[in-house]
Amino acid sequence: MQIITLFQLVSASILALAANAEVYFKEQFLDGDAWKGRWVNSEHKSDYGQFKLTAGNFYGDAEKDKGLQSSQDARFYATSGRFEPFSNEGKPLVIQFTIKHEQKIDCGGGYVKVFPADLNQADMHGDSQYYVMFGPDICGYSTKKVHVIFNYKGKNHLIKKEIKCKDDELTHLYTLILNPDQTYEVKIDNEKVESGSLEEDWDFLPPKTIKDPEAKKPEDWDDRAKIDDETDTKPEDWDKPENIPDPDAKKPDDWDEDMDGEWEPAMIPNPEYKGEWKPKQMDNPNYKGVWVHPEIDNPEYTPDAEIYKFDSIGVIGLDLWQVKSGTIFDNFLITDDVKEAEDFGNETWGATKGPEKKMKEEQDEKKHKEEEEEEEEEENKEQSTEADNEEKDEGKEEETEEPPEEGDEDDALPKDEL
Repeated sequence: MQIITLFQLVSASILALAANAEVYFKEQFLDGDAWKGRWVNSEHKSDYGQFKLTAGNFYGDAEKDKGLQSSQDARFYATSGRFEPFSNEGKPLVIQFTIKHEQKIDCGGGYVKVFPADLNQADMHGDSQYYVMFGPDICGYSTKKVHVIFNYKGKNHLIKKEIKCKDDELTHLYTLILNPDQTYEVKIDNEKVESGSLEEDWDFLPPKTIKDPEAKKPEDWDDRAKIDDETDTKPEDWDKPENIPDPDAKKPDDWDEDMDGEWEPAMIPNPEYKGEWKPKQMDNPNYKGVWVHPEIDNPEYTPDAEIYKFDSIGVIGLDLWQVKSGTIFDNFLITDDVKEAEDFGNETWGATKGPEKKMKEEQDEKKHKEEEEEEEEEENKEQSTEADNEEKDEGKEEETEEPPEEGDEDDALPKDEL
């Protein structure tokens, strides 16, 4: 009889899960302009911005880091890629991509949208219904967040939490995991930055409980923690005026009452003024605490175990606005395998992030050095110009003769002309 070990069972389970894992969409733009045959540009507007394939000004690998880059300022962009439709019922949905704002983005979207399979790609626009919207959005100093928006029964619902996005110029990996147990996780650079439950972090459903409309606070309910001490009385010398005439003020010698009116000294704050008297406070012996309104089950609440589920996922798109172009999108992945997404992120973004950062730092250092040399050259020019001007001024002073003093004209003439 063959004995099956626990290790064999676990290994078999892992292999079975790996075999069942599905990758529904993967795009790395490794085949040059062939991407144009897979992605469809929307024709809903005639002036959409154009994407170009490039690794940008700095990168970790000149070929592997090529992606779609927005190329025109102050434009809407709309393009999408289609894949075989599927439902995420009973399994995770993982949406992942990389993004690089190498232009020091000031205001613009960096998110993706996942659409139903029946989307008309040629007519995709900002109001096209989507299933999921996920990714960074930056505008000025106040908006630097990660959008996580789900469509539920025809209405878009925004996450109630604030998730901060990366706002530097390097490439970053964004991952959204949606689980069939109604939980989610957001990762940036393969590290968890947020997680929770769909029902708690979005307003998909009415609240489970509501305040009982029949309940009212009892009339004798005393919720005053402190009350006036009735034994405390106001001192007889308490009431003093807030302002008094200045005792040091003197009527000016030239004061004319007929012309200036009756003289009155200026008013100054009274040092003996004690303000409004109030009795001391004491603990309220009848204090019953803060009254809490009783709650009842909300008759309008109905649990839904399928908030996470989308029936026909079939398109991923970039539908966004950018003031300053230059963002690069790459390494798109849609799968039901969290481990596959993590491994893919490490093989792409993880493999090139170090060299990319090094190249960027070298470029920055070179640029800084050139700027310093330009400043030094400019200073030398200014100093040289000032020195030349000083020499010219000195030369002019030497060439200028002083006029003869008065009375010397006769001494300068020959005697026979006197």
